[in-house]
Amino acid sequence: MSRYPLALDLAGRRAVVIGGGAVAMRRAAALLEAGALVSVVAPAVLPELAALDVVVHQRPYRPGDLGGAWLAHAATNDPAVNAAVAAEAERSRIWCVRADDASASAAWTPAVTRHGDVTVAVTAGGDPRRSQQLRAAISLALADATLPLRPRRGASESSASESSASESSASESSASGTGERRGCADAADTATADAHRRGARSGGGAPMGSVALVGGGPGDPGLITVLGRRLLAEADVVVTDKLAPRGLLAEIDPDVEIVDAGKAPHAHNLTQDAINALIVSRALAGQRVVRLKGGDPFVFGRGGEEALACVRAGVQFQVVPGVTSAVAVPAYAGIPVTHRGLTQDFAVVSAHLDPSHPGATVDWESLARGPGTLVLMMAVAHLEQIAAELVKHGRSGATPVAVISDGTTPGQQVLTSTLGQVAQDAARRGIRPPAVVVIGEVVRLRDLLSAA
Repeated sequence: MSRYPLALDLAGRRAVVIGGGAVAMRRAAALLEAGALVSVVAPAVLPELAALDVVVHQRPYRPGDLGGAWLAHAATNDPAVNAAVAAEAERSRIWCVRADDASASAAWTPAVTRHGDVTVAVTAGGDPRRSQQLRAAISLALADATLPLRPRRGASESSASESSASESSASESSASGTGERRGCADAADTATADAHRRGARSGGGAPMGSVALVGGGPGDPGLITVLGRRLLAEADVVVTDKLAPRGLLAEIDPDVEIVDAGKAPHAHNLTQDAINALIVSRALAGQRVVRLKGGDPFVFGRGGEEALACVRAGVQFQVVPGVTSAVAVPAYAGIPVTHRGLTQDFAVVSAHLDPSHPGATVDWESLARGPGTLVLMMAVAHLEQIAAELVKHGRSGATPVAVISDGTTPGQQVLTSTLGQVAQDAARRGIRPPAVVVIGEVVRLRDLLSAA
């Protein structure tokens, strides 16, 4: 039977999620984004889920929990509980999405991609991988303008803002994405997809996965490369850093495992050795791993160490360059790192250590006398000491400086100052990482080039 595609206005309406794990968290986040009033019921709830703007009932599900709901999600790992939730929803005439069994579900969540005011939802005969690949292809076509979509002049939001691709063929009508088990796609297509996902095979014939070290760009999800977005859509496991664009994770299907490696200063969720071991072990188990990083994997991203770990283990890997924050963040703020007549060179420096620290190896004396533009990464914590060191070695205290925090994102802030005053100004403004510091005459161009 063909399914009936429909977009729901859930703003201000109650939705209930039964379950407290990773799938439940993604369902709840999507409902919140749609404006729903979300209640979560589960004996145990992930801290990340509890931290969302939801009402949590930390206990087992019991009949009556769906009272007053417009929509329910059964997202536990217990089929009996999910079946009971679905049965209550059916009796109460509440649409219910089952995460464990699409064939027993009365409602389905499609694979979704959004571009501006266009939303595309894809289902594909009960095969989440195929739905994901179709969604990825459409998303890429929209992203690179192969499939241009522009609002019609005078069209209302309701008629112009939603586009639904709910059937990938006349015979495909079941759910996609969240909660589906792999369906019966064409055998040749399935074999090709499996071969692509598993990558090369070892000499003994055992399936082997692969690792993609993907640069996610400086913060704006739209700045990832087309190849990076495609590999992300095809991944079995995504290992992400704190600075990787989190908006990209919203498009990943719930059956894809997401591992948060953290990598915040002094608060790593996983050590680098643990990350290396993780990506290698998952690839050796036949999975397609994406290591998603902020900026570029090889610019202060320790991507080289992860690549070497793959080489030592005999794991197939590829590096997908990313737009580095060192250049992109200043550009977004209206500051070119080079400019004819001002400077022909620039240096990018990891400034995470106090210059007086015994382990510090940066030659601040040469930098003070050398390149016209200095771009400092991870410098906020030691900005006062770094500025003093540069002034001590000859850089004028009147040199223009910009500190750009949360660059390329809606929360971007730009502080302009001078080398002699920037530490005090940054402290007064409460500037916090992540931030890029630009030192040099090019900072003066911001007033002319910035749209802010």
